Amino acid sequence: IVPEALTEGEIASGYTLSDKVVRNRLATDAAYKLTKQKPAPLTARKNRSLIEVGNLADDLHLLADCDWIIEAVVENIDVKRAVLAKVDQIRKPNCVVSSNTSGISVHAMVEGCSVGLRTHFLGTHFFNPPRYLRLVELIPTDETDDQIVGAMKQFVEAVLGKGVVLAKDTPNFIANRIGTYGMMLTLQEMQRWGLTVGEVDSLTGTLIDRPKSATFRTLDVVGLDTFSFVLANLTKSLPEEVAALTVPTFMQTLIDEGHIGSKSGAGFYKKVGKDILELDWKTGVYTSKTSHRSTAVTLAKQKGSYADKLQTLVEADDPAGHFLWAILSGLFRYTAECASEIADDIVSIDAAMKWGFGWEYGVFETWDAIGLEKSVARMELDGYEVAPWIKEMLASGQHRFYQDNGDYFTPKGYLPKAVNVKEIDIKALPAIKENSGGRLLDMGDGIAFLEFCSPNDAIGIDFMDMILAAIDEVENNYDGLVIGNTSKNFCVGANLTLMLMAAQEDDLYEINRMVKKFQQATTRVRYCSKPVVTAPYQMALGGGAELCLPAAYCQASSETYIGLVEVGVGLIPAGGGCKEVYVRNLQSYGGGAVADLQKVAQKTFETIALAKVSTSAAEAVETGFLRVGEGISMNTAHLLYDAKEAARHLATKGYRAPVKEKIPVSGEVGYAALTMGAQVMLTAGHISAHDFLIAKKLAWVISGGNLPYGTEVDEQYLLDLEREAFNALIMEPKTQARMQHMLMTKKPLRN
Repeated sequence: IVPEALTEGEIASGYTLSDKVVRNRLATDAAYKLTKQKPAPLTARKNRSLIEVGNLADDLHLLADCDWIIEAVVENIDVKRAVLAKVDQIRKPNCVVSSNTSGISVHAMVEGCSVGLRTHFLGTHFFNPPRYLRLVELIPTDETDDQIVGAMKQFVEAVLGKGVVLAKDTPNFIANRIGTYGMMLTLQEMQRWGLTVGEVDSLTGTLIDRPKSATFRTLDVVGLDTFSFVLANLTKSLPEEVAALTVPTFMQTLIDEGHIGSKSGAGFYKKVGKDILELDWKTGVYTSKTSHRSTAVTLAKQKGSYADKLQTLVEADDPAGHFLWAILSGLFRYTAECASEIADDIVSIDAAMKWGFGWEYGVFETWDAIGLEKSVARMELDGYEVAPWIKEMLASGQHRFYQDNGDYFTPKGYLPKAVNVKEIDIKALPAIKENSGGRLLDMGDGIAFLEFCSPNDAIGIDFMDMILAAIDEVENNYDGLVIGNTSKNFCVGANLTLMLMAAQEDDLYEINRMVKKFQQATTRVRYCSKPVVTAPYQMALGGGAELCLPAAYCQASSETYIGLVEVGVGLIPAGGGCKEVYVRNLQSYGGGAVADLQKVAQKTFETIALAKVSTSAAEAVETGFLRVGEGISMNTAHLLYDAKEAARHLATKGYRAPVKEKIPVSGEVGYAALTMGAQVMLTAGHISAHDFLIAKKLAWVISGGNLPYGTEVDEQYLLDLEREAFNALIMEPKTQARMQHMLMTKKPLRN
């Protein structure tokens, strides 16, 4: 909107209210803030240049060129109607117009607009922050053209990388309808059972396979004011639910005092110095963090399956057990009652909760885990009624919402889930060979897939063996290989526990054997006669990055955080990482014949010594961990399909492995320059003596050691330097202390 008054800075600069810079100020400031926010809303800072700002008074005519216009103005239906009426006069005939409303009636917004707009209009509710949350709810009206709905679903999934569910035009749609009720139920049951804010978060987060932000950290991030607005919209539209959705007094007090969460510095949690305090909702005072501990919680954490864990928790005869049973059973009943009102099937509801709120399991999947028949019997004993269709389902002999093959329940019988060919089901692929570290599977079309199976997505000796075995198999019988994963992360690096145990036992032979085998594995990846494509996503750190760097091609998820982080535990990369980054930088500077080797060495040293990690795949291209032209998949669910297609494409084009070449190094001159910079940092007190030792070892490897400037060496020479430096550092007591601290606290130790 156009500002109504000048700022002091604008007055000092001589601007008036008619100047464009003033009229665009709010949009310009908002666009600028995109580069400062954390977590970053843009995958690359340079993308800010793609945004053209304007204002609603002067620039609406620009919309005439748009293919898709998204309305995201204030959540007030009168304002939305006024804006959309103007858009109706400007849009070109085939332009799609949508609203990003979180719950206002989509149909009501365009009453009175032209038929052309109404047939091209729908809701597109992106969950916030849209870069990180996968869910987009598409809400068509009765007048929306079916072809528009289909085209938008395909575009949002394939190009924007989202998980799309079709929602009905009802208050707050699917995820906010269910999520809001669940939040309010949790608040009420917390008071009923006398639990603390911290105890509730310890019970409603990772313990039950939901995000670690759980309940109250999530509310703080969303904003208590925003949540209150969503709640008010729901209660106004559904007055029969007001009693269950009343903001408790202590929460309203927080809102009235401006303590609305993270953006205000205080909400249910408040940071004081380095300490995080939690609200005592009974007194309004912030106190030390708490968490719930009980025998049932301890036992549940030891259970292998989600079902066993949940059943242990809800069957416990203690406050935590009663609390969890109350919030889950209440959520089950509510969702069952409104299921047909908000969505066409239970799959859409479960997907919305998983993609919008980050739950590992949806409502009906969770209900299956607890047990439908016995849970309904318990609800009835508690004096509650369940939806008629649930009783009819049980009466017909059906006791599960989902069958083992994935078919889901409908009143007309079980139906198979819709299959997207771009979402590869790894469990359905035939196995070629496997061990405890990994599995080699047949993806079809001549492409094999090597999957991590190691604990915590770390590289151990068994997975190294599988890499070597996989390449042997592929070179003999397949056209290409994809290396990937299907768990939380692509790979967090080498198995630090095993390395530390060997070091503490002074077993340098075993350490050297593991490092050498990993070097052999990454070398085989580089020189495999068939194309090897890696498919990283989320964390690809240390050894995970070293596995990607030598591959013929990398098809990365847009949300890939890749980097060499070994210095954080007192080590340096030793799986070829130093060599690979150096060679990439050498090529970026023009190659060995023309490159300034000292600049190449310095850039490599900074990348590794500072443990730089990309915050996205786009940034990984800027940092050199991905090459220009390598693939980025916006939709992680399509990543393995895209990687397979990349491998297939390389094979079809007649892939040839790279030829081994000599590598020029900066030698003694480079080593002196690199260590001089580290010495300055040490003298100034910016690094410790052990940091300086690590820096010297790293500089020795990158410069090529005690050689004349420009000496050409082979790859094995640099790999040997990496391994020697790694072996020396891991036997240092201070490095072992850093490794121990990282394993225990997940945080680096500066000693």
